[in-house]
Amino acid sequence: MKPVRVIALIILFAGTLYLLTDVHKVSIGGGNPATASSPEVTRPEHVVLAEASGRQPLDPDEQLNVTVYKKALPSVVNITSTAVAFDFFYGAVPQQGAGSGFVIDNEGHILTNYHVIDNARQVEVTTSDKKKYKAQIVGTDPAHDLAVIQIPVKNVPKAEIGDSKDLVVGQKVFAIGNPFGLSGTMTRGIISSIRSVRGPRGFIDEAIQTDAAINPGNSGGPLLNSHGQVIGINSMILTGGVEQSAGIGFAIPINTAKSVLDDLVHLGHARYPTLGVRTIPIGADLADQMGLAADYGLLIVQVVPGSAADHAGLHGGTERAYLGNIPIMLGGDLIVAIDGQSIEDQQDLSHVMQNHRAGDTVTLTVYRGKKRVDVKVVLGEARDAA
Repeated sequence: MKPVRVIALIILFAGTLYLLTDVHKVSIGGGNPATASSPEVTRPEHVVLAEASGRQPLDPDEQLNVTVYKKALPSVVNITSTAVAFDFFYGAVPQQGAGSGFVIDNEGHILTNYHVIDNARQVEVTTSDKKKYKAQIVGTDPAHDLAVIQIPVKNVPKAEIGDSKDLVVGQKVFAIGNPFGLSGTMTRGIISSIRSVRGPRGFIDEAIQTDAAINPGNSGGPLLNSHGQVIGINSMILTGGVEQSAGIGFAIPINTAKSVLDDLVHLGHARYPTLGVRTIPIGADLADQMGLAADYGLLIVQVVPGSAADHAGLHGGTERAYLGNIPIMLGGDLIVAIDGQSIEDQQDLSHVMQNHRAGDTVTLTVYRGKKRVDVKVVLGEARDAA
């Protein structure tokens, strides 16, 4: 090939490569000089915005959110607990947990969940103004997942405690806490349902189900009504396998906490009321087979010696029988009501017990054979009678 032709081909190749490279730069370069010189780009000295004319007022719903938040936030605290676990070589390994709580009085008492401080060697509280305090555990109620702790200050604002007796589905609620360590977070929703649910250590009677977002770290924080009053203590979530809100959370009714609060502060534990009996639920089929006078109730199979039921003269079973493969005693009293409220199963009995304290007097309606009898019982304490 002649040298002139070779030189011409080299020049043609270089020119083509330059054009292709230049077009590529123009197509992707936002700050490219070619783009800057494009007639479509303007560069005014001042950008003119369509600005709002002054601060716009909040609508009533937004104002409600702000009012509830400002009222409740100062009483809400962040709780960090440190427990000790042991590794494979039995070496002590500190483990930290986080939750929420709220101040309930002028003595620095804070209400939270039991599982927030369970097995804690050290508990630290951070108040809404970012001050940190070492806290002491005052009282615990594992069955209701409640605990009271105390910080050594008396000037922390306290929460306004409401009433959980007449809550209705559809009512607005607000949750404030420290989800994932994000302190001072508020979410809102409605009461989705009021139902009994099984907690880690027992039933939570009339638990408040809500779709307000409750996440890890919210535990122990307040569930509030639209007046900023505490109506529940956020406790559990159903997650479907992921550790975050799925729109189904549960709060312990504040009235449940109020019923044991004095015991927790003064005694360090809750006094659970008890009858001191072992029972089995009776339905229509069993009642017919046993020839009982009522087709529902709790049949007393054993009365604990020295218990409240024993002192009241209630009768346990005297005739051995089998319920499937389970041995039981027949012939005892059949409890059908307490204080006029029908008792059909253990959950009904649990509901009544949660509304009473040890030492209260209740009236049991029982069938003794075919005879209907009312018996007054002074409730005992669960620690004394099983």
